[in-house]
Amino acid sequence: AENNGAAAEEATPAVVFSAFKPQLLVQAPKATDAVQFYKAAFDAEEVSRTMHPKRKAEQELPLVLSAELKLGSAVFSVADLAAQVKSEGSGCVFFLETDDVDGAIARAVGAGAVADGDVMEVEGAGRVGRVKDPYGY
Repeated sequence: AENNGAAAEEATPAVVFSAFKPQLLVQAPKATDAVQFYKAAFDAEEVSRTMHPKRKAEQELPLVLSAELKLGSAVFSVADLAAQVKSEGSGCVFFLETDDVDGAIARAVGAGAVADGDVMEVEGAGRVGRVKDPYGY
């Protein structure tokens, strides 16, 4: 739309996030050991665990896609960092849960983030998209 010769700003639709979960990426296949450590050292409670669906247990150690832990009122997850995945930055990613993944990606990109691949369906996780903020996370 035009407004006196200038493009009118359109309101950004609201995106509601239901959770913020940090995820620690551990060199594979050590996530199971890391979970045991957090349980023993900090009395963390394991809430759930999702294993990688494409690994054959009889040929390779199964990788942990996500082990969700509760420590006090905080929730975080631990995952194996597969060899084919490049590790950049701190080894920590932040998951923001929302019903509007596409809207959340669009909003983040509009604010200066860079989309990292396409939004896709991931077994055990639903629709997933990734962005990298201007600060490397």
